[in-house]
Amino acid sequence: MSGKKIDGGLRTEEEEKVYSWLYSLARSDRDIVFEYVHSTERGLSFAEAERRLKENGPNAPLDYSFPSWWHLLWNAFFHPFNILLIVLSVLSYITSDSPNGCIMLVLVFISVSLRFYQEFGSSKAAMKLTEFVKCPVKVQRCAGRVVQTELVVQVDQKDVVPGDIVIFEPGDLFPGDIRLLTSKHLVVSQSSLTGESGTTEKMADIKEDESTPLLDLRNICFMGTNVISGNGTGLVVSTGSKTYMSTMFSTIGKQKPPDDFERGVRRISYVLVGVMLIVVTVIILAEYYTSHELSDSILFGISVACALTPQMLPLIVNTSLAKGALAMAKDRCVVKSLTAIRDMGSMDILCIDKTGTLTMDRSILTDHLDSWGKTREKVLRFAFLNSYFKTDQKYPLDDAILAYVYTNGYRFQPSKWVKVDEIPFDFIRRRVSVILETETSSQDSSRKFLERYMITKGALEEVMKVCSSIERIDTGAITEFSDDEYQRILSLGEDISNEGLRTIGVAVKRLRPDKKVGSEDADESTESDMVFLGVITFFDPPKDTAKQALWSLAEKGVKAKVLTGDSLALAIKVCKEVGIRTTQVITGPELELLDQDTFHCTVQRATVLARLTPTQKLRVVQSLQTAGNHVVGFLGDGINDSLALEAANVGISVDSGVSVAKDFSDIILLEKDLNVLVAGVELGRMTFGNTMKYIKMSVIANVGSVASLLIASLFLKFEPLTPRQLLTQNFLYSVGQIAIPWDKMEEDYIKVPQRWSQKGLPMFILWNGPVCTLCDTATLLFYLFYYQTYKVEAAPFFRSGWFVEGLLMQTLIIHLIRTEKIPFVQEIASWPVLLSTAIISAVGIIIPYTAIGKVMGFVSLPLTYFGFLVVLFIGYFTVGQIVKRIYILVYKNWL
Repeated sequence: MSGKKIDGGLRTEEEEKVYSWLYSLARSDRDIVFEYVHSTERGLSFAEAERRLKENGPNAPLDYSFPSWWHLLWNAFFHPFNILLIVLSVLSYITSDSPNGCIMLVLVFISVSLRFYQEFGSSKAAMKLTEFVKCPVKVQRCAGRVVQTELVVQVDQKDVVPGDIVIFEPGDLFPGDIRLLTSKHLVVSQSSLTGESGTTEKMADIKEDESTPLLDLRNICFMGTNVISGNGTGLVVSTGSKTYMSTMFSTIGKQKPPDDFERGVRRISYVLVGVMLIVVTVIILAEYYTSHELSDSILFGISVACALTPQMLPLIVNTSLAKGALAMAKDRCVVKSLTAIRDMGSMDILCIDKTGTLTMDRSILTDHLDSWGKTREKVLRFAFLNSYFKTDQKYPLDDAILAYVYTNGYRFQPSKWVKVDEIPFDFIRRRVSVILETETSSQDSSRKFLERYMITKGALEEVMKVCSSIERIDTGAITEFSDDEYQRILSLGEDISNEGLRTIGVAVKRLRPDKKVGSEDADESTESDMVFLGVITFFDPPKDTAKQALWSLAEKGVKAKVLTGDSLALAIKVCKEVGIRTTQVITGPELELLDQDTFHCTVQRATVLARLTPTQKLRVVQSLQTAGNHVVGFLGDGINDSLALEAANVGISVDSGVSVAKDFSDIILLEKDLNVLVAGVELGRMTFGNTMKYIKMSVIANVGSVASLLIASLFLKFEPLTPRQLLTQNFLYSVGQIAIPWDKMEEDYIKVPQRWSQKGLPMFILWNGPVCTLCDTATLLFYLFYYQTYKVEAAPFFRSGWFVEGLLMQTLIIHLIRTEKIPFVQEIASWPVLLSTAIISAVGIIIPYTAIGKVMGFVSLPLTYFGFLVVLFIGYFTVGQIVKRIYILVYKNWL
């Protein structure tokens, strides 16, 4: 990194090269520019353009492509528990336990297929939304071997090369960094780079110097910006990775924070593997000590290892995420990354780019004021006539004026006016004038005569420049436009701007009907000595749904921060309208003056951050993640948002956003509606909650079951369950958990952000695991002392009872774990979970009485045994509920 401080940030070596190159071109004459890029005024030949395309590669700001199918498949497959299941499956095949190995491979296949199908489909949908590579550009090329002929052809933007001469008009995107050759009233929007909603005037026939900020260079247009009005030609000087836009992506791919959930799952897998190796080794040695059959002992050990593994975890996780993705698809969302749904449940800060997200991205007229700030109809009438009769170009402000007049019942009767001439808007004068005539009657109504007026509206300062008088509309008196009046109106305009409103001035002048119009000199002399009437104010209103959505997000613990390139006053105005607090605000230039610690503290407190550069947006997001330990979502749609979108935990864009922003987002909204995000947050928390239910329940049940098997193996002279019986129990239990993604969550859980706790799961296991082992131990003692099953001859009876009790215990534990309340009394699970519980429990109880049970070595159980189970499970739920309440009192949460 360069140590030189430039434009509020540090430049890399690549940025220095881009800056130096563009400044050199901005300071040079046209002829020198052609020499720099080795081109001519005729343009490149087709052969030379093709050669340069091969040399430079496709014209894209960065080398980004959607993930290939095999990459998505590998990501779906490479999960710790998938690998663990495959290893156990191989071991099962080696020990001739093919059914168990087949079951585990089927689980892996379903899990991987589900995730791959969802993400591959989302990726294809996102590719269809891509607009960047489908932008035709008019290029001047030359052809002919003897006589060169200039041709204007259309090529795709990705095929434009340095040295091409491009021709552009309103609506066109610049396909690279361009040095202007010709321009006529050229106005460009650079909001995709800066985030500011204003426009910039560009001119070809000037030379700049190094004191001008890069984005203010008037003879340079940048890749990704677009033409608002005017036309011209330009020489492409940089394409692809050598453009200014590309310098914004130098950190892409390095900023994504680690996923706490995936990291936590990996830790669980490592812990379980460690526990598995220890426990399985002990069990194998204990079995070998009693049976002296090494192969049977190893087979039993592998069965215990399978029982210890949460086999359904990948499937449950991916099913929950896919279910959330389908639900969001109904709300017109494309979910590119399934994990983004879970991250939305953990999100506690949402950063929003204001334009088009909080606001309607259009102007409405708010007031029409005279020079003293009083509402006057005359100001509106003349502004309306100007907008009604101008024909050169209709701007959004004209539409706002016309809409206001029509919807509020004003009758200004434009039919009584006739247009004589028009002086169109340009970005040197920054105003537009129309000359109108109307027929009026004399005071005695005996005769009629024509009156001719010039009506001018435009930028406030530019309108005041052509005024020599000011009208007091309430009395009709016209006085001299003094310096004091000039400063007073400027102050009025500043006060209005500080309220987040936009202003334009209105002036009028009475002309002689015989005055010559139409020539440039006549226009210039006519547009002078005018009478200043007042100002029209406009506002980009917030969306009706924005305030409600932000309120709903705040209720769910998600704080909103506005990160915008627009002015602070405008940002504050919008935020007040939608209910975002504006007591802590700051601008980008002010942030650059802060040291690191103060920067972090300021970013944590501020709710409105205005005039931010793309790099500053990135720094704010990273500060919230690292210094604030927040899970951050970012909603933006411009090139200037791409860095922050890529770095955020959840990047959100819209289908009308630029292609690069959509490429680096995790979720694409097909409608700009924040209420969709509210639904996404709820879905994310439900997904996270149901996943945590399974993880905590399965780990507790599996660890408790294996601990009980270890204890039973030490006390008995035979295996508590045969490998086949153990695997059947584990399979039935696993099948019963498939319904968990369809379970409901309590309202209190959805109200707060949910995050993975590194210490939470170990402590949860230490508190709740012994409850399962305690009940299994009570069952073991009951068998030994009541049924006297310590003899080898009693092994079938013991195994039958142990099988039923263990399966019911593992199946019913979900109802104790899934809620903070008393299960079946204060809170009841969803019907899919209840149905799966009933089916699996019934199958477990019935198996010992069937032919299948006889083949597996089971025997019928007496009714007294089921009476004991009723007492056992009442005791289990009672003790479990007591432990639950103590745990909640100590740790303040449950799931």
